Amino acid sequence: MTWSGEQLDMDAYLTRIGHQGETDAAVGTLRALHRAHVAAIPFENLDVALGRPVSLDTKSIQDKLVARRRGGYCYEQNSLLAAALERLGFEVTARGARNRTRGATITPVTHALLVVAIGGEQWLVDAGFGAQGVLEPIPLRDGAVVVQDGWTFGIALEDDGIHVLRALRPEGWSDLYAFAPQVLYPGDFEVMNHYSSTHPQSKFVGQVVAQCRRSGVRLMLVRDELTSVCADGTVERRRIASDDLGRVLAGEFGIDVAAADARRLAALSQ
Repeated sequence: MTWSGEQLDMDAYLTRIGHQGETDAAVGTLRALHRAHVAAIPFENLDVALGRPVSLDTKSIQDKLVARRRGGYCYEQNSLLAAALERLGFEVTARGARNRTRGATITPVTHALLVVAIGGEQWLVDAGFGAQGVLEPIPLRDGAVVVQDGWTFGIALEDDGIHVLRALRPEGWSDLYAFAPQVLYPGDFEVMNHYSSTHPQSKFVGQVVAQCRRSGVRLMLVRDELTSVCADGTVERRRIASDDLGRVLAGEFGIDVAAADARRLAALSQ
């Protein structure tokens, strides 16, 4: 299996995400698994921030995200989801995307996402774009528009087969990321992961990032600022005191870290 689905403890994974429904390789199952995964497993970079290696083999990801109930970033999240989908009989491939949320800057291909084919139709599947990402799969066809819990997403097709995931905001459509049809493999994730976890220009190095979706609200922690965004455009921000960081990670994101690690992470936010 490309994504080592045979190594995954499927029962433990389904328990972790709270999925008790069907497990056949159908669109309904894909939607349910995707939504459950996004709701249960937070997006976070704490190992990167602490200077620790991020391992992408299935057993390591399963230990971290499932057994120890931590979160992870795109390579971990989507590798885990790919293994689960592959194990259930879905046809899963991967793509690499350029983040377009940073203005006109042309960013390197550092985001990893999945494409699942069911009955001749392709679906964008992505549990690893953090709070701004999709809750459920989106049909990968030009002009597709979906509304998910008050958030509107769309797919646009550009020249050379480039697909763009877009989000509708009060000021209009905004690009989230763009990706080519080239298929990626676990080894490609390893290369991208090395850059994102070690390069000084990576947005994940040297600062705390944690994000999740909760009851129609996007929660985003970057360094010491906690931001909540509602579907109606309401935004609230507050600063997190150094000695409160561990409690916020546990209470808001469900991420438990050792006291010593919480102190090290708080020091990065000063």
